[in-house]
Amino acid sequence: MARAASVEQVLKTKFKMLPFEGEWLAALGRPELTGSWIVWGNSGNGKTRFALQLCKYLCDFGRVAYNSLEEGVSASLMKALQETNMMEVRRKFVVLDKEPIEELAKRLKVQKSPNIICIDSLQYTGMNYEEYKQLKEQFPNKLFIYISHADGKNPEGRVAKKVRFDSNIKIFVQGYRAEPVSRYGGGEPYIIWKEGYENFSLESI
Repeated sequence: MARAASVEQVLKTKFKMLPFEGEWLAALGRPELTGSWIVWGNSGNGKTRFALQLCKYLCDFGRVAYNSLEEGVSASLMKALQETNMMEVRRKFVVLDKEPIEELAKRLKVQKSPNIICIDSLQYTGMNYEEYKQLKEQFPNKLFIYISHADGKNPEGRVAKKVRFDSNIKIFVQGYRAEPVSRYGGGEPYIIWKEGYENFSLESI
């Protein structure tokens, strides 16, 4: 009964919506800084570049941690950071080198810890769906963005498919184009890299 609320109470509730602008507003609307988002796509289609572009923009609204579970600190990640010019947000962005979820949870309990966490990839967390929900419930005021492998046009694996269903924003990346579905509006495609997108489009003809 304690969870019950009247319509009037719900309508008077104040939610912190992010004042997105421009192409990010068109793609994702004005989201909350909580819950889960998922980004998925096949290798070589711009998934990591998009994730870093998104993280860079989100640095305008909070501190961001990028947990590179799959690659760790590597030459390819360094190249992606350089291409996205992440030095511009170095004071609000940190890379975690294959930090296990248990250690990540300890980090997030510390005062002034990152409030936006990008995890690459969901498959490398080793989490089942219950553990995913527990992490989300443990930190209700943080935003988790999961990067996922793809199986065709769907996230790969049972857990990833359930995370997609649960996520407030779902983004499929193909040919350097991000195709978002957001509960906050938006929905316009986002071009990650114009030249790569144009080349992919020509090859697809």
